[in-house]
Amino acid sequence: MAHIIVPIKQVPDMERVKFDTEAGRIDRSSASGEINPFDLNALEAAVQLKEKLGGTVTTISMGPAQAESSVRDSLARGADRGVLLADKAFAGADTWATSYTLASAIKKLGDYDLIVCGEKTVDGDTGQVGPEIAEWLNIPHVAYVSAVRDANDKTITVTCDMESASYGIESPLPALLTVTKDINVPRLPSFADKMKARKAEIEKWSAADIADVADPANLGLKGSPTRLNKVIIPSEEGRKGEMFRGNLDEATTKVADALQSLGLLGSAK
Repeated sequence: MAHIIVPIKQVPDMERVKFDTEAGRIDRSSASGEINPFDLNALEAAVQLKEKLGGTVTTISMGPAQAESSVRDSLARGADRGVLLADKAFAGADTWATSYTLASAIKKLGDYDLIVCGEKTVDGDTGQVGPEIAEWLNIPHVAYVSAVRDANDKTITVTCDMESASYGIESPLPALLTVTKDINVPRLPSFADKMKARKAEIEKWSAADIADVADPANLGLKGSPTRLNKVIIPSEEGRKGEMFRGNLDEATTKVADALQSLGLLGSAK
């Protein structure tokens, strides 16, 4: 397995992040950034394959300058090379433009055997970018991978979980996988690995750097056909309770009436 590529995304801490409902977007400055949890599973799967079969792992991320910290974190966790796509021309991208930009950068990287993506991101939750990258690159892809059964220089065999069934799928290489959180437990970087990653070089590419493989019309906001009109944050309701007083027969009748009003009991016959 000569070269594995792992697209990663820096996402805000979703427990602390705030939403700008008027602008219809996440206020990413309201919380610190970290690697998307599902991408950590993808990175771990790639590093395990590297350790078993040899080769190198490259992580690639599209985001603002502060996303460099997540690329460095990926190096501390076993990646060999990190590339950050940072340019105002990439801003405002939907999944279509994001996948196009990442696919273009992958073309720029050159030969690869496997691309491993997380199933989805916790801030977008679409699960679209991975398969879209594969479509732009015209390579086979397998989604919802929960285990890698076997791999060699020509094929990879995986377990794919779809609804209530599991499937064993063999795919020729190069290919793209999107993996679930069930595939592994991501490793924690050691202090020595963190210090080494701090000194590592992070390659920064702009739109000009991929101009030979990417159409500028497909980048960023202008290359995004999706328009978000409104964001609605559902209210969080706590558990509700009601106390029924009276003797046993009266309380039982009240409980039955309450359950029936909620549609939890069938109608009396």
